[in-house]
Amino acid sequence: MLPAGHRPVDNLDDDDYPAYTMGRAAEMLSTSPAFLRALGDHRLITPLRSEGGHRRYSRYQLRIAARARELVDQGTPIEAACRIVILEDQLEEAQRINEQLRARDSEPQPKTSA
Repeated sequence: MLPAGHRPVDNLDDDDYPAYTMGRAAEMLSTSPAFLRALGDHRLITPLRSEGGHRRYSRYQLRIAARARELVDQGTPIEAACRIVILEDQLEEAQRINEQLRARDSEPQPKTSA
């Protein structure tokens, strides 16, 4: 039974929902299941597992895998490609946090009475 207020279609909007099987994910990326397994071996993406133990990938993971594939297609070794994507992701997150902190610091501060 679904929790109150939860609609089944909500998962379609969730970038982290593991909606894609390995075969479908490989097809969408025009790559092989072995490539996706290699990304897991290098800890770039960790697919969730279905009740039957099959790998399932989210849209977010597929975007990460697609970026790694671009680098590999350009001649970057898979180990280096995975590290580059991880660092790019960390940099993006740090920039997002930095922007939030700057926005917070630029807000007018409430006046306090002495």
